[in-house]
Amino acid sequence: MEFVSLFIMTALSLAATNCHFLTGFIDSTALCVLVYIVSVVFVLVLCVHPCSSKEGGRLARIHKGSFLLKIFLICTTADIAINIFLYSGSVIGGLTVLINSLIALLMLALMLIVSVTRLYISSVQLGIKWRVLGVCLAFIPVANIIILAKMIGLADDEYKTECAREALDRSRAGERICQTKYPILLVHGVFFRDVKLLNYWGRIPAALEKNGAKIFYGSQQSADSVAGCAAEIKERIDEICKKEKVEKVNIIAHSKGGLDSRYAISLLGADERVATLTTINTPHRGCQFADYLLGKAPEGFKNTVANTYNSALRKLGDHDPDFIKAVTDLTASACEKFNESCPDSPKVSYRSVGSKSVKASGGRFPLNLSYHLVKYFDGENDGLVSVPSMKWGESFTFLTPTGKRGISHGDVIDLNRENIKGFDVREFYVGLVSKLREEGF
Repeated sequence: MEFVSLFIMTALSLAATNCHFLTGFIDSTALCVLVYIVSVVFVLVLCVHPCSSKEGGRLARIHKGSFLLKIFLICTTADIAINIFLYSGSVIGGLTVLINSLIALLMLALMLIVSVTRLYISSVQLGIKWRVLGVCLAFIPVANIIILAKMIGLADDEYKTECAREALDRSRAGERICQTKYPILLVHGVFFRDVKLLNYWGRIPAALEKNGAKIFYGSQQSADSVAGCAAEIKERIDEICKKEKVEKVNIIAHSKGGLDSRYAISLLGADERVATLTTINTPHRGCQFADYLLGKAPEGFKNTVANTYNSALRKLGDHDPDFIKAVTDLTASACEKFNESCPDSPKVSYRSVGSKSVKASGGRFPLNLSYHLVKYFDGENDGLVSVPSMKWGESFTFLTPTGKRGISHGDVIDLNRENIKGFDVREFYVGLVSKLREEGF
């Protein structure tokens, strides 16, 4: 059905952008003006409403942007061929061809600007990379066509994926499959903070809330020792239980957040208020490459890096950041001691999740740079943490998507808001939390 609509709208657009040539055969000035007005009005209406959409808002803008961009590409190709034919065949005077070609160019330019603007302000999957390439290669022949075609492909995939998700969530809205007995506490990893403008957990919290979950955040410092962050998490747990009048919380913790949570549970008494702990790609056995870096790097270099990070982290909200302590607690040697002194509490159900990158290029910067270093020291990894180090608790879920990309340390928490073929990160968390609900947590 959409193909038919695209065919009809493209045919009408071609007529609109080429009907100016009729003025070369029309003697009546009034009729010529009418032809111009009709064609311009049609293009303006087309830019406003090129097609209908299953969903409204952002998704509608993505669909309309992609649809209009397809019309633009087809019309531009056809218009170039038509102009060459008319000019070379002397069917119409050269001046008439030139003037009307300029008018058609302006109309096509309007279609391009409107369609690309829609995609730039609405699409998540375009990312920074394709937006920058779109601007840089806009006036380079062939390259700009390739970029526009890529943008159309990304936009179409995003629209179909998001429409399917919206339909799925609507179909099960009444079931509230993520409405757990205890609220969910999401605990972030190192060098990040919980901020409203840029959610560390990407689109996951919204997906969980749509399905009935009640979400809270750890809000601990981004760079401190495990003990320091654990104390903040313990306070946060007590605060949530008191405010919400609940006995316990379910913790889902990523990376170092898993170690922080284990410390709070086992050594600070938080086990009285924690029902379950699910760790996501947490370095339970540490990272040998971190031992190597800290052992080999000159003190002056380490202090310079630490001071730079600490200064930046203070501006982001940390009251007492300590880069060295945070990194040291992630080493294999430190985690070995930590595991000896921090036994699991029998009052808490522990489970873990892990993933790996298949190749370095599968991860975003800087994980694409650290992948080979971690692989050399620790083996198969997600760009930062080795697979064996992630395993903890009663069960371990290893994520293995189809394709050659894998799932990186950032992908597993939807940090980049990227739709990965073979792995729906939002649906994975919906399934994870719904299982907690089924188990009575």
